Amino acid sequence: MIRVISYNLRKNRAVGELVKLATTADLDALCLQEVDTLDLPSEIGDLHLADSTKRNRLGLAVYYRRDRYEHIASKAFELKKSLHDRILAPAHERVLGSRLVDREADHELVLASFHAAPLTALNSLRRNQIKAAHEQLHTLGSGVPILMVGDYNYPLFKENLGEHVAARGYDLSLSDRRTYTAYKFFRGHFDFVTSQGFTIDSVETLDRGASDHIPILVKASYGSLEPNGATEDTAM
Repeated sequence: MIRVISYNLRKNRAVGELVKLATTADLDALCLQEVDTLDLPSEIGDLHLADSTKRNRLGLAVYYRRDRYEHIASKAFELKKSLHDRILAPAHERVLGSRLVDREADHELVLASFHAAPLTALNSLRRNQIKAAHEQLHTLGSGVPILMVGDYNYPLFKENLGEHVAARGYDLSLSDRRTYTAYKFFRGHFDFVTSQGFTIDSVETLDRGASDHIPILVKASYGSLEPNGATEDTAM
């Protein structure tokens, strides 16, 4: 099993909580959004920085447990920009993927931190970004399981999103409780998981901190990739 926490730090406000999160029992990785990438430590507890985005100060980062995983490569990708990106605060890189080797399970995987366009954009743009992110991650690790966690900014019509990602061989997994409650009309599951080649055992919403988002803990097991992109459970 692999255990990953995803957290949007709300313009880095919740950065002081990372050391405590890194002590979560048997945690394998930490995927961050809206983190100050200019001031990131190389280590947080037992987790090592795989990479972070470079073109936007408040960006993405991936940390992993180096005693279990070997880091092969990381790459950030640009996605189609929203009007917000073009006019206000541009986010040039909205997905960061890391290819890792799980020495314990003798398995490769791609782990990604994702941050979709804000709510001022249409769901159709976010679906385009999710589709493009999946395609780009395949260039980083074709034929290996992919786990993409993060802030999808998709509070409504998730059933429709689930159908879109399923058509491309991915699963959509939500957490057990809402991850965003800051605004009356925009509450719900903002932070979740899309995956291929994994069985998602649980997605747990953790305690609220200084961010307007709530971190999630994803527990996943490896599956086998089928030719059509579906997965078949395998005992690990």
